[in-house]
Amino acid sequence: MILLISDLHLEEKRPDITRAFLRVLETRAARAEALYILGDFFEVWVGDDGMSPFQHEIARALNALSQGGTRVYLMHGNRDFMIGKAFCREAGCTLLADPHIAQIGGERVLLTHGDSLCTRDEGYMRLRRWLRNPISLFILHNLSLAKRQKLAQKLRSSSKEETRMKASDIVDVTPDEVIKVMQRHKVRTLIHGHTHRPATHSMQIDGRAATRIVLGDWDRQGWALQVDEAGLHQAPFDLT
Repeated sequence: MILLISDLHLEEKRPDITRAFLRVLETRAARAEALYILGDFFEVWVGDDGMSPFQHEIARALNALSQGGTRVYLMHGNRDFMIGKAFCREAGCTLLADPHIAQIGGERVLLTHGDSLCTRDEGYMRLRRWLRNPISLFILHNLSLAKRQKLAQKLRSSSKEETRMKASDIVDVTPDEVIKVMQRHKVRTLIHGHTHRPATHSMQIDGRAATRIVLGDWDRQGWALQVDEAGLHQAPFDLT
């Protein structure tokens, strides 16, 4: 069995989500071959050197899962793209490039956080290119921790305000971009998060059936995509 999750946005202000996540680690994930976390694992990440006691606790929980035999894979999201090697060593997880091709259920499956597919949101795409540029990342990492925290708070506030003002199709994936990316990587299945719109979409690519699975975000309920002998199936669960 393999589990895939995304968009937990873990933070101390949401102990319900944290408790639910830790419970999943102790139960379903402990029985899994692998756990994939496809971005926005934390609500905000200002650098491994700024880890809070809460974030160290999460790292220890992941490490315990890894020590128990479950492979743990982590991908950057738009909120936590500064997670680095130090956190991954402490958590016992492997940091994946975005996008990443994994063998899941005997098939090559493309995994991505999903924000790179939202090409109609031109303002966000410009910001994303700037933030992910190696030079920008070097500059960010060399800012003081206090300045990074202030910048992160500003980006979070502006992101929430802009999202409220944008049309729903602007902040969703661009269908043509989805097809283009799947063709480029020669896959029939794409799994991503980011949009907070859990669903399974069937489509045709080059005359063949293809599938896009959107992972759910953890807010009013939790979501996990399970891959086992019965196939791929995603279901919500209560956070309490």
